[in-house]
Amino acid sequence: MARQEIDLKAAINAISDVVQNRPRPLRENDQIYMKTGDMVLQSELIADWADGKRLAFIGDGDAISICIAYLKKSEILDRGPIEITVFDFDERIVNAVTRFAEAESIPNLHSQLYNCIDPFPSVDKFDFFYTNPPWGASNNGNSVKVFTQRGIEAVGATGEGVIVIADNHDLSWPQQVLAETQRYALGCNFYVQRMSSQLHLYHLDDNPDLKSCNLYIKSLPGNTSISESRSIVDEKLLESFYGKGLQPKIQYVRERKRVDYGKAHDDEYEYELRSEPND
Repeated sequence: MARQEIDLKAAINAISDVVQNRPRPLRENDQIYMKTGDMVLQSELIADWADGKRLAFIGDGDAISICIAYLKKSEILDRGPIEITVFDFDERIVNAVTRFAEAESIPNLHSQLYNCIDPFPSVDKFDFFYTNPPWGASNNGNSVKVFTQRGIEAVGATGEGVIVIADNHDLSWPQQVLAETQRYALGCNFYVQRMSSQLHLYHLDDNPDLKSCNLYIKSLPGNTSISESRSIVDEKLLESFYGKGLQPKIQYVRERKRVDYGKAHDDEYEYELRSEPND
């Protein structure tokens, strides 16, 4: 069946609704958000790839999960997963997914509070997984491996995944991390199907031109590489997890109060009133 031609204006407007609902990024936890135009492209690509599948997101600060579900619900896209669940340690993100799903009546969009350092929850096996993890510039890709491991556990070691990862042909560390990620996937009996290079840009102040790719992996037939999910206790895997010297000491990011992300917070501004005219 031929793919539906996307209404770009409608898609951008829909994505802007998602962005309004998204909490602000916490840079110290390596939350760096994809730019809006690339979110449209990514949503279309992932919706097409995961059409008719149960899809797990291992973290989702970008809110690609919501974008896919919302574009499908709005009939801007005619393809997409039959079920999406987001697993994230940031309660703000988890609640943002839930609120959006309820507000827009999207019954197949779910979220669950989860820290990837802990064993993956006992849930029904997913078909596909998606992750855009901390890119591992300071830990030789160990943070990518941890998120990838949880994705592989989410599909029960028999399925497919997309890993969004830094991709720069001039810097050495993205190439090293890409190689480490591919070696790790092969060690789990997943092979690289394809790679879509240098697709996405981010709101990244210290390197605004750094792009990322989509690395598509798939399990070998009869794979049984994952037997039981366990906590990550190897300290080497956790060193500089969120950047140089930043260890994963946080269990969860908690949401202190209900925030309307589409409006200015009342602690960001104050009114200076006009002087009353003289009588």
